[in-house]
Amino acid sequence: MKIATWNINGVRARIDNLLAWLKESQPDIVALQEIKSVDEAFPRLEIEALGYHVETHGQKGFNGVALLSRMRPDEVNRGLPGNDGDEQSRFIEGVFSVQGGAIRVCSIYLPNGNPPEDPVKYPYKLSWMDRLIAFAEDRLALEEPLILAGDYNVIPEPHDCFDPKVWAKDALFLPQTRSTFRRLENLGLTDAIRATTDATPLYSFWDYQAGCWPKNNGIRIDHLMLSAEAADRLQSAAIEKHVRNWEKPSDHVPVVATFDYQTAA
Repeated sequence: MKIATWNINGVRARIDNLLAWLKESQPDIVALQEIKSVDEAFPRLEIEALGYHVETHGQKGFNGVALLSRMRPDEVNRGLPGNDGDEQSRFIEGVFSVQGGAIRVCSIYLPNGNPPEDPVKYPYKLSWMDRLIAFAEDRLALEEPLILAGDYNVIPEPHDCFDPKVWAKDALFLPQTRSTFRRLENLGLTDAIRATTDATPLYSFWDYQAGCWPKNNGIRIDHLMLSAEAADRLQSAAIEKHVRNWEKPSDHVPVVATFDYQTAA
């Protein structure tokens, strides 16, 4: 079973790329972020024609997450618990039956938080991360396979960016951001990419500006974080970098992992 995360940066603007990638990569479950579409406007018919079930948690013009899956989820939950007043569409969870049980896959679009000195944006990022940690603790107590997939807007380590000095004062790389991410990781979650390779550089995002893509001035901010039960079934993980070279690309590329699971009969 192949599970992927991709910040599509506008699903209607990138629908041709999304369809081409789905045909090429053949993922079983896809967590999309930044769909930038209300639920009603999501191009589900084109995706359903390829054999995928679609679940969305959209928002007009901004944010928005979705789950595409070859099997219909048994359960879908929208919105990260912990703040009933949070109207930003950044979280969706699906529960899927597999042989021997079920897996939980979440699509996460963690707040950017810039500029850090903003009295609202950076505190919102940190509070959202605290809520994600509380959610993860709750789900990990179930002792089920859990995959927290998404655009975390967190550069975990210096080798995950092309030049740490460039990012030193950015909300994605501030010490408090990284230490909060480590709190999440220290719950017992495994970074799928780093579990399979220590190679550098490995990036999942290249800005559209300043020739970042041809210069390979990237950062790694898209992650598949796995519970112990999911990590035990991990077979491989990869960043599908070539997609960044397609026409009208997203500034992110898919991150994929393959697991030793079979869909339920």
